Amino acid sequence: MQTIGFWLNKALMIDLFLVFFFFAWFALAVIAEQLHLHLGLSVWQSLWQPLIQPILGIMMAGAIFSGIISKFQSPKSKT
Repeated sequence: MQTIGFWLNKALMIDLFLVFFFFAWFALAVIAEQLHLHLGLSVWQSLWQPLIQPILGIMMAGAIFSGIISKFQSPKSKT
């Protein structure tokens, strides 16, 4: 169970960085559109449903699953 939790946490960290990347891209693209620069907001919008939404869903499901796994792991002794 600890091995599954370890690899789940690694995968969630990678997923979290992907979420941060897409958020930064979105924020910069929106600001750039206001300045009449085109930094790929339309590309970001086209990736929303097939790529970004599943990444967000994986992060949410993984966080729930990670919490469930941590409930079943035995507590470590504090020394």
